[in-house]
Amino acid sequence: MATRRTAAVCLVLALLFVWPFSASAEDAFPYREGTCDKGELKYVGGLPVLIVQGTPEEMGRQQAGLTADAARDVLAYPRKLLAAIGREDRWPALVEMSRRLKPQIAEEYVDELNAFAATAGLDPELLIAINTMVDAYRDGLACSSLIVEPDRSKTGGPLFGRNLDFFPVGVLQRLSLVVVYRPEGKHAFVSVGFPGMLGCFSGMNDAGLAVATHEVFVTRDGAPMFDPKGTPYTFSLRRILEECTTLEEAEKLLRSTPRTTLQSLAVCDRRTSGVLELTPRNVVLRRSERGIAACANHFRTEPLARFLVSRRYRILSGARRLDKLGLDDVARKLDEVNLGRLTIQTMIFEPDPLVLHLAIGSPPTSRLPLVRLELAELFQPTGSRGSPGQVSVR
Repeated sequence: MATRRTAAVCLVLALLFVWPFSASAEDAFPYREGTCDKGELKYVGGLPVLIVQGTPEEMGRQQAGLTADAARDVLAYPRKLLAAIGREDRWPALVEMSRRLKPQIAEEYVDELNAFAATAGLDPELLIAINTMVDAYRDGLACSSLIVEPDRSKTGGPLFGRNLDFFPVGVLQRLSLVVVYRPEGKHAFVSVGFPGMLGCFSGMNDAGLAVATHEVFVTRDGAPMFDPKGTPYTFSLRRILEECTTLEEAEKLLRSTPRTTLQSLAVCDRRTSGVLELTPRNVVLRRSERGIAACANHFRTEPLARFLVSRRYRILSGARRLDKLGLDDVARKLDEVNLGRLTIQTMIFEPDPLVLHLAIGSPPTSRLPLVRLELAELFQPTGSRGSPGQVSVR
């Protein structure tokens, strides 16, 4: 375990100080507004928002019809990252590890992935590998979250702030995408992610349930870092958003779902919040303290914690010293724990009014203005915008 921790730290330092980075016109989002069947891509407050609805196959075709070119850049990203650290030799092994996870992906998600691949002209096995590689490749997704429950919030409703920190490698900072899903017979939800990644890292549904994942690298319970018999975690998070309405329901679902790796899942509904600390062997709920839940990249519960020292956690949990917190206070805390070039998404969910405040683009995104997205409006279904198979891009 110590070796993996050392490797992760070395990777962070290598990419922070070796990989060149500068904000430029190249960071502009590559997406074009348009429609594809019942799907639409538009800019809201300068941010790209993709709306898809219908069956899994329909949503896969809509996503590919509107984001295929950008998805190709996402598929090329892992090999670019490995090349940057001189580890291209790891690629075949990572693909093989990802291939072993395919049987654990729900059939409906495989159908959506296959429809995406067929529409975009991509290798479906490669697309599945990219969607599951985050389970097998564990050298650097960081992230921080701060949740304020209603009694501690100046708005009277919960606030859920979150930074996603990862290596942009000159690619990811311009590829972030807001995706609004309206699946048939399930909860509508928003996912802040990337084209071609059909699972979820951060999101909220129409019931006001919000989730965000954080990688963890050590545990006391002896669980393996990777269990190929588990369900790829981004699809588990997506299932939570499609099927659950409360923290308790999310916990129950995760306890019944085999898990691939170590992670902390920050969860907030309209009443309460907490952090689900997950390993292939255990699920432990860490409740909020005095109406505040903070989360970084380590376990803190007695059955799982190996160490408790974390600068980011200390700063975030310092919010408990404040009487009440508003949007500006949460945004300030997120900026205090930003990781510079690695902070490529910053967001605050408001579950009560179904609002997302989001900054994506040139890192650190915690320094960018937050754009308000009215999700209640975006979650409402619309009629068909074109004949089957028709794509219109502006």
